[in-house]
Amino acid sequence: MGVRGREIVGMNIERVVELLNKAFADEWLAYYQYWVGAKIIAGPMKDAVIAELMQHAADELRHADMVSNRIIQLGGVPLTTPKQWFDMTNCGYDEPSDPFVKRILEQNIKGERCAISVYHAILEEVGTKDPITYNLAVQILQDEVEHEEDLQSLFEDLEIMLGARS
Repeated sequence: MGVRGREIVGMNIERVVELLNKAFADEWLAYYQYWVGAKIIAGPMKDAVIAELMQHAADELRHADMVSNRIIQLGGVPLTTPKQWFDMTNCGYDEPSDPFVKRILEQNIKGERCAISVYHAILEEVGTKDPITYNLAVQILQDEVEHEEDLQSLFEDLEIMLGARS
């Protein structure tokens, strides 16, 4: 980013880079959680859930790219190792050790709820002091809200299906 581009950020740039690197870690871990979950998932409705998980994985990877580009614009360096992702994550990583579709959905709904909180917190902290980061967070937050809705709908459909079998 140019000198003037940094000057217009009305807050501590190092703090913005830290917030973004934590979100960057979350995005990479979410990408992997979705991707690997789609590979191992088992149970009813798995094909519909696999399609959703793979779409969400692609979105999370796109988010990681968007966030890393902003970190670089601000003169920072995106986290460079998976170990750093685990050290810096806000939302953590839920290993999909139980491949049952209901459990995979629960884990990913939890992750989306955390992501919604993370981007909301970035919006609250950055506000109009950094309109570019604010806009980035709004864009990603919109996706995360949609992801939660998509997963919640699949979860509710699965609950109906499983209840009907009882």
